Amino acid sequence: MSEINASSPAVSVVVPVRNEAGNVAPLVAEIERALAGRPFEIVYVNDGSGDGTEAELRELMQKRPWLRQIKHARSCGQSAALRTGVAAARGPFVVTLDGDGQNDPAFLPRMIEALERGAPRVGLIAGQRVGRKATGFKKLQSRIANGVRGAILRDGTRDTGCGLKAFPRELFLRLPYFDGLHRFLPALVKREGCEVGYVDVVDRPRGHGVSNYGFWDRLWIGILDLFGVWWLIRRKKSRPEISEV
Repeated sequence: MSEINASSPAVSVVVPVRNEAGNVAPLVAEIERALAGRPFEIVYVNDGSGDGTEAELRELMQKRPWLRQIKHARSCGQSAALRTGVAAARGPFVVTLDGDGQNDPAFLPRMIEALERGAPRVGLIAGQRVGRKATGFKKLQSRIANGVRGAILRDGTRDTGCGLKAFPRELFLRLPYFDGLHRFLPALVKREGCEVGYVDVVDRPRGHGVSNYGFWDRLWIGILDLFGVWWLIRRKKSRPEISEV
């Protein structure tokens, strides 16, 4: 195993998970291979899992000082888990991906390099899925949701549901927090005056288990969030330019 400086990583990989036993070990191994030669850490946020996720992570952590687990006593949702992980991250740059194995870690170096090249002008590199591995109904859901969001927010993003994202840690922590934040990152980053870059990524089938984040249980909340973000953008005031005379 390569030597990795876990105390001062250049990049923190944040992975929110809930009941992903069986998917953890393969994904950790893939992330390690993808980021070999670069100081990094992996922060798993265990969002109230009731299966063997915690035990699997504890076993992996015994020989991996760069792997950390943070627990929520009960499930608080994907946005809360994401914020917990970013707040605990030690690296100046954060990359995120889903814990079900559908996001391929092989794209992480490309996203990190794009963010480093564009910083500080670019505040977010967002993955855009191609060849998505999902049911026809789920694809239809995404097309409708992305179409409505794009028409209202005009954020220029065709796919905000992809978990692969890269951004500066401090910028993320400045964003207004609410449940559902992760679905509106491009619009909120642009609200801060930063640009958003995109990387096409190949979607994969889920490794084990079933999705823990449903559609109908968040539909109406998502609509309210959409208009809340629209209001935040409308209310944003530009910072005054100050010079000493």
